[in-house]
Amino acid sequence: MLTGVLVILLFLIALLAIPVTLTFRMSRPRVFRDDTLLEWAFGLVRVRIPVSEPKVPSSGGDKSKRKTDRSRRSSGKRTNAFAAIRLKPFRRRIIRFVSDLWRAVQKKDISLRVRVGLGDPADTGQLWAIVGPIAGLLASVQGAVIAIEPDFYDSTFELNSAGSIRLIPLQLIYLTIALLLSPQVWQGIVRMRTGGT
Repeated sequence: MLTGVLVILLFLIALLAIPVTLTFRMSRPRVFRDDTLLEWAFGLVRVRIPVSEPKVPSSGGDKSKRKTDRSRRSSGKRTNAFAAIRLKPFRRRIIRFVSDLWRAVQKKDISLRVRVGLGDPADTGQLWAIVGPIAGLLASVQGAVIAIEPDFYDSTFELNSAGSIRLIPLQLIYLTIALLLSPQVWQGIVRMRTGGT
């Protein structure tokens, strides 16, 4: 019984040690250029990932009402999320995770241009407190064109990206587990749930 469990465990570890390659081309809010291909087992498994089309609202009145309701709901959630971001140890741990993940991924012809804003300069500024250092780190990467910019006036998310990345799922799982077990992240989660009190 124990031998069978060990064999299955070793088999799963061997599968997770096989690299996964993701070739992508994405554009938001435009979707007509999206193209994503996932390859595994050195090209033996190839899966084209479909991109869902955005739903067109039926009427302008419903759209404005939904936008107002969404902004009211998101404002409360945003306050709790920013309570965690205000913690310096939490920010440092997230930045370290992104840095470790970036080093673990093999990159080819990466191009990434992002413009993000939350509609409120104060909220965008707090978001930029964690995104800014990451953007600076990524902007200095050789062999990649990466530009992440804030928009302090409008609520927006624009994305244009293309390239190919290769990663080992086992390494990704290890980094994620290390992140979830870190005390800094749990401090941020507690602060998020209590709303910063």
